[in-house]
Amino acid sequence: MGRMRAPARDAPAPGLAGRVRRPAAAARPAVAAVAAVAAVAVWRSVRRVEVAGSSMAPALLPGDRLVVIGLPWLRQPWPGVGTVVALRDPRLRERILIKRVSAVHRGQGTVEVLGDDAEASTDSRVFGPVPRSLLVGRAVYRYAPPGRSGPGPWPEEYDRA
Repeated sequence: MGRMRAPARDAPAPGLAGRVRRPAAAARPAVAAVAAVAAVAVWRSVRRVEVAGSSMAPALLPGDRLVVIGLPWLRQPWPGVGTVVALRDPRLRERILIKRVSAVHRGQGTVEVLGDDAEASTDSRVFGPVPRSLLVGRAVYRYAPPGRSGPGPWPEEYDRA
């Protein structure tokens, strides 16, 4: 009887010939384009914000740096009460505020936001409920200063200093 030869290493196993395919050269640019769009979407959804005032003390202090996650190409999801959010100041849209959600009015499409330190905060007590469209995103992580970094949520009484 003759000996059977093992298939060459690069040859497909018997019965699989023609089934294993590599992406066509024409599909590679499409895959690269999808990857680029996904990378831009992720990049645009993450923001870094520095706390400038004391309106969120003691939970957040001036100089705290936060990572804010938002979905700029979609309508922001409704935040829960107590969530720390970044939003555009309704009086000066290029200014970003960090506040805590105190009430959600889905029917009117608005949220009320308050600073933790009422005496130092300009918030919904001054400018009223804020349209959901002004939400930039949720503050999810404090990355600076050293010793105060960590994930949210941050209770109103939080202070690790």
